[in-house]
Amino acid sequence: MDDNSQPVEPTETFTKAPAIAIDAEAIAPEPVRAHFPGEEPPPGLRVGDLGPGDESEPHIRQALLGEPFDDPVAPGSVRCNACAHRCVLRPGRLGICGVRQNRGGWLYTTVYGEVVAARAEPIEKKPFYHFMPGSYAYSIGTQGCNFHCAYCQNWEMSQAHREGLVPESRNVTPDQVVEEAVAAGVRSIAYTYVEPTVFLEFALDSMTRARAAGLHNVFVTNGYETPEAVELLAPYLDAANVDLKAASDGFYRRVCGARWEPVRDAVVEMRRRGVWLELTTLVIPELNDDPNELRALAEWIATAVGPETPWHVTRFMPAYKLADLPPTPAATLEAAADAAREVGLRHVYIGNAPDAERATTYCARCGERLVTRADFAVTGWRLTEGRCPRCRHALAGVGLEDSPVAV
Repeated sequence: MDDNSQPVEPTETFTKAPAIAIDAEAIAPEPVRAHFPGEEPPPGLRVGDLGPGDESEPHIRQALLGEPFDDPVAPGSVRCNACAHRCVLRPGRLGICGVRQNRGGWLYTTVYGEVVAARAEPIEKKPFYHFMPGSYAYSIGTQGCNFHCAYCQNWEMSQAHREGLVPESRNVTPDQVVEEAVAAGVRSIAYTYVEPTVFLEFALDSMTRARAAGLHNVFVTNGYETPEAVELLAPYLDAANVDLKAASDGFYRRVCGARWEPVRDAVVEMRRRGVWLELTTLVIPELNDDPNELRALAEWIATAVGPETPWHVTRFMPAYKLADLPPTPAATLEAAADAAREVGLRHVYIGNAPDAERATTYCARCGERLVTRADFAVTGWRLTEGRCPRCRHALAGVGLEDSPVAV
């Protein structure tokens, strides 16, 4: 300020504030809630309301699939359309998943790049038996989930926000994920451990880069994606293993906090868009092991998704809030698999049960043994250019042309 500048005479105020000298060249400080994307924040929000994260919070990014929601009681509310809950969030509130938040009237993800688990695993462990058999996938996951399954094996990650846990994590960029995957020698990246839809933004950015690097993308999902989410993901998603919890809406509501119908719709939509599908059902004693319901589920798969869709029937092991239930008897799994074959499913597998394991792939036409497996590894391969050597029927799947077994 030059020597000729004079303090401005104060106007009368209730606080009798002292005079403040004006510097015409001064730079205004950053606003408290600046950088709202595209427009000013919605009216009615307070200066203290949450806004975008700063440089020290790279995991907080504006989310996709958010839209304004007109709530006269709570201006600035938003709806999240990533999953079928379609949560309506008032300012500052988190969605059911615990990781998507209304910050200052805009939808944000709070786990962008905040990876809790990352490791290379056999693709058969996901499980995928007809998608690039014998290859490895680089599996990644953040925390958070839009279901609250009482038997979750990964509850320390998926239910962290409900259990008051802060799992150890590291922040990585999509480019780093791809670099780590390439260095691990895998052929795909699996978005897994928790429901990947809740970290859709980070997954999608990683998927586009993975494709550019020649890698495939797979989801291990509960299938609660909205049509909008499927539309975003499908162009970059090569395969999905959808966990079908039961053929009962009551089970979904009571045990998972969700509904069955949106899962059916998402499965059919992914199939329509050309995503390779494998389906998994964890059979839990006393909860979803009714033979008639399992048979009905198999019938739905055969008719709505296709008779050559692989169905993995797996054994429940006590975990989380269902630690008092016994493991699933082998006879229950075998009966479910037999019933599925009777109603037309051609590729039914039993997993997580060494005493009842069915991991061999047979020709859907003539019954010839095509692929044998043990401990998530392919041990035998009789396909010729993806076809049965006896009847030349093409095995349904992806990446079946080349043998992963050394001769």
